[in-house]
Amino acid sequence: MKFHKLNPFRDRALTYEEATSLSGRLRTNRVPSSQQKEAPQPLPTKTPAEILKKIRALEIKTKGLVQTVFAGDYHSVFKGRGMNFEDVREYQPGDEIRAIDWNVTARLGTAFVKKFTEERELTVVLVVDVSASGNFGSVAQSKRELAAEVACLLAFSAIRNNDKVGLLLFSDRVELFIPPKKGRSHTLRIIREILFFEPAGRGTAPALALDYLNKVVTRRAVVFFVSDFQTGDFSRELSVSGRRHDFIAVHIQDQREEVLPNVGLITLEDAETGEQIEINTADRTTRARFSALAETRRTELNRTLRRNSIDAILLRTDEDYLPALRSFFKQRERRLAVR
Repeated sequence: MKFHKLNPFRDRALTYEEATSLSGRLRTNRVPSSQQKEAPQPLPTKTPAEILKKIRALEIKTKGLVQTVFAGDYHSVFKGRGMNFEDVREYQPGDEIRAIDWNVTARLGTAFVKKFTEERELTVVLVVDVSASGNFGSVAQSKRELAAEVACLLAFSAIRNNDKVGLLLFSDRVELFIPPKKGRSHTLRIIREILFFEPAGRGTAPALALDYLNKVVTRRAVVFFVSDFQTGDFSRELSVSGRRHDFIAVHIQDQREEVLPNVGLITLEDAETGEQIEINTADRTTRARFSALAETRRTELNRTLRRNSIDAILLRTDEDYLPALRSFFKQRERRLAVR
């Protein structure tokens, strides 16, 4: 959504009922151009030096977090696919009886136990929504910038633990897929694409993205699905992905998608379709109903995720994301320990 302030003394306020009744024909009932601000000009293309500077700054910040406060959270929550046999050693009091290697014990005449190491390597796939709604942000950063920083933190956490990382960008189509690999240069390419990739589409079609993911990633992977979830129902595809992968939904949200400011008459514009609607934010009932609709959408999303046993993290553009991420990993670690 984009907010365009209108003159409250020149324009008549629409009631909530009037505003919602226009929703089916907004393309032909636009606010007259004389009442709108001039459309913003596109931002100038960044130079390679500016791109490198942005990526480097993000790398320094997130790698610092990975090496300090976030160091053990990722490793303790995401386990490898199994255990690999490494060696045998002499039995010591307290060792598990089931670990005794009876063949070696019989051959050498003394008890030996098997040593195992965790098969640590995982495949991590970042599925990131790059639809036009992600460009919105009412504070210092947009939803897409927050998504990029969180994805960067997760990518470096995976690389630090010797895991492979891949990337899938989607809008109303699959925009880009980078197969999972290891290495710093590979990770930096992923961050560059999240930050600066220019999508061809503007809408949101997560069902297409999940169908594509399930076709190209055939082995079980850890999937971080980063989106604002401003889309229709895709529960069928979500159910399939949730069963096939360790699936975590990362919900990116801005405060103005929940609470309207009291600033008089404004035009709300759908960033993905260009449709506009004029409402009077000075009306308390309008603001309350807007918040109620946002709460209903969030409740429906959470119900769908719970029904498919999918964990979720809610991150907001106006809050530090690190406490929410750490809280999620700690809760997940405790839950896994109980099983």
